[in-house]
Amino acid sequence: MKTILPAERVKNVTYAIRDVVVEAKKLKRQGKKILHLNIGDPNVFDFFTPKHMIEATYKAMLENKNGYADSIGVSEAREVIAREAHRKGIKSVEEDDILITTGLSEGIELILNALINPKENVLTPNPGYPLYIAVINKLGAVLNQYEKNEGEEWQPDLDDIRRKINEKTRGIVLINPNNPTGALYSRKTLQEIVDIANEHNLVIISDEIYDKLVFDNITHCSTASLADDVPVITMGGLSKNYLVPGWRIGWLIFSGNEKYIGGLKNAVFQLARARLSSPGPFQYAIKPALEGSQEHLKEAVEKLQARRDLLHKRLNEIDGISCVKPRGAFYAFPKIEVDVKDDKEFVLGLLREKYVLTVFGTGFGYPKPDHFRIVFLPPLDILEEAFNKIEEYIRKYR
Repeated sequence: MKTILPAERVKNVTYAIRDVVVEAKKLKRQGKKILHLNIGDPNVFDFFTPKHMIEATYKAMLENKNGYADSIGVSEAREVIAREAHRKGIKSVEEDDILITTGLSEGIELILNALINPKENVLTPNPGYPLYIAVINKLGAVLNQYEKNEGEEWQPDLDDIRRKINEKTRGIVLINPNNPTGALYSRKTLQEIVDIANEHNLVIISDEIYDKLVFDNITHCSTASLADDVPVITMGGLSKNYLVPGWRIGWLIFSGNEKYIGGLKNAVFQLARARLSSPGPFQYAIKPALEGSQEHLKEAVEKLQARRDLLHKRLNEIDGISCVKPRGAFYAFPKIEVDVKDDKEFVLGLLREKYVLTVFGTGFGYPKPDHFRIVFLPPLDILEEAFNKIEEYIRKYR
């Protein structure tokens, strides 16, 4: 019998955030204590799911709501998300414009599968969340990344967006607040991107999964609130804001002129129906989450802002590191200002020598091997220990 060969499409599917964990597991088996600054899971640290959400899910389970849920989503949950869209300033959204997904990972898959053909492209941020890159590669589409300005707090480079648009471009992806940089996009920047999309007949895919984890008393602006007619798919969910990443509850909000977005919406819904079911009893936590107590958010933002402040101070004190201050989410994308030829080897060296786990910047599509991503979810004492070790490690490069 011959060796069974995998499909060609799998060759370019990588996911740096998980890839570095393989090496960390080897060290753990040797009894080493790893300081995890690599993955955006708040529940690994001192963040806890709001009790009223757990109670709502438990109640649904006891009521035997454990079978197949409607493939598009439970009606009650979709109505609540439509009201949430109105609170975000997104006009004319109804229940029929909402799709509930198994996390935003599935949402990304559904949108890109419905939107782009082989050889076509969507503009994605550089650096950006690696799943977009993986799915684009899997579909045989063309990777087309636009730059962001590190000197302007990682705001999208509007001129580069204009330069990168071609006859095969179908849309623009925004991640705001941003993973991996922690950037928060200004209203002015978002309005200009809406205008560009309108001019070139592009759909905007606006990933806003961290929209309530924003610092410095800044208000998050939803892209679709600036786009009455331009087609926008707003992506949200419970995972980050409501501290339940393992529940896998995400959603898509379709807005803009139905004439322009209706065909794409129907195609996404068609793909969603083929999966048989949306996530079951966890959907019954959406209403108490969005319309119940928000006290946990105050505590979470307060904790994260203090940890962000420590990160920004300590990293910029290290000779050989600089870091733009994150304004949202719980990520930073520091720059390595010493001679490093391979950022992956830099990150693996930090892990093997100092047992601090981060993620290499090229894993987020960034072309230069001189950045890495840090998660600042851990408590202050763990962050202090990690920054001390990073400072020790960077000395050898000086």
